Amino acid sequence: MKLFDVYPLINVTPVKAQGAKIWDDQGNEYLDLYGGHAVISIGHSHPHFNQRIKDQLDKIAFYSNSVQIPIQKLLASKLGELSGYSDYHLFLCNSGAEANENALKIASFATQKSGFISFNGAFHGRTSGAVALTDNPKIIAPSNHRTDTFILPWNNTEAVEKQLKVGNIAGIIIEGIQGVNGIHVPEATFLLDLQSLCQKYGAKLILDEVQSGYGRTGKFFAHQWVDGLKPDIITIAKGMGNGYPIGGVLIHPDFNASYGLLGTTFGGNHLACAAGLAVLEVIESENLISNSHTLGNYLIKELEQIGCITSVRGKGLMIGIDFEKEAGPIRSELISKYKIFTGSSAGKHTIRLLPPLNIEINQLSSFLDSLKKILA
Repeated sequence: MKLFDVYPLINVTPVKAQGAKIWDDQGNEYLDLYGGHAVISIGHSHPHFNQRIKDQLDKIAFYSNSVQIPIQKLLASKLGELSGYSDYHLFLCNSGAEANENALKIASFATQKSGFISFNGAFHGRTSGAVALTDNPKIIAPSNHRTDTFILPWNNTEAVEKQLKVGNIAGIIIEGIQGVNGIHVPEATFLLDLQSLCQKYGAKLILDEVQSGYGRTGKFFAHQWVDGLKPDIITIAKGMGNGYPIGGVLIHPDFNASYGLLGTTFGGNHLACAAGLAVLEVIESENLISNSHTLGNYLIKELEQIGCITSVRGKGLMIGIDFEKEAGPIRSELISKYKIFTGSSAGKHTIRLLPPLNIEINQLSSFLDSLKKILA
């Protein structure tokens, strides 16, 4: 049997990783400034993370949600403490797409409406409901098309209210910072307008923090840069498990839970919760949110001084860089000549940087030196 060929692959075979470093099967060392789509939040093979999982494996790896799983409550408590959302409820699942699917479902149950609004450039996942709200026609199959989902202009309050007036809108979903589209930060006034409009028209505001959450932007969630913003639902994944598959939905206490409303076989299993708890413990003990903010400011400031770069966007260690020419050849040279992983974007002129939150300043300086040589 062969693998279903859906991924364009870089010709690198990683066999070992530590912190922000990766080694391939030829013994070459690489600097990881992409973290496998922002997944590696506390660094590869962090000793506390590894030990947490090993200890849990020696006890019990999995049982279903039909029994008591105390580590779920420990994870929820720590997540509430660090995120500032201790009054919210947590539903655990397996991925960002699944988190968004459940968020849509919760909003629809609560409002008894079916329609949703998202925005140009959005990426919310590849599963049926999430992909219908993702702005990429190439990945939307005929079975995913819906007549009650609307992808509206970015930062356009008037277009949103016009659609809400039509009725049947259960919720609005928006990324804390757009990731796949090239790191675009929504205007604070726009996010606050969305909150007000949701309250006015009986819809729910969903903040997709799958890529922009978990300290990446210098706050626990990207939307927390906006004073007065408190979403009805927040979705998380990626950096939540540092490579272990886990996702979650933070749900405002006004929502009512009932048996069978949501469900999952693997979500919230013992190993996943051990991974999730380890990530939070490291973020807290190593002050990684502060580190993300400090090093992100340094990196953005340095990038803005480099010629041939037309724009630098983002917050913390979630950064998009636009170049005068297409970014593909730059990324290729970074990986082949300088052994540095960076991320692509929907925009052909953009590179994304999503390194581990415990990246070191000398590693970022090495990237800057390499980039300057390429652009020169």
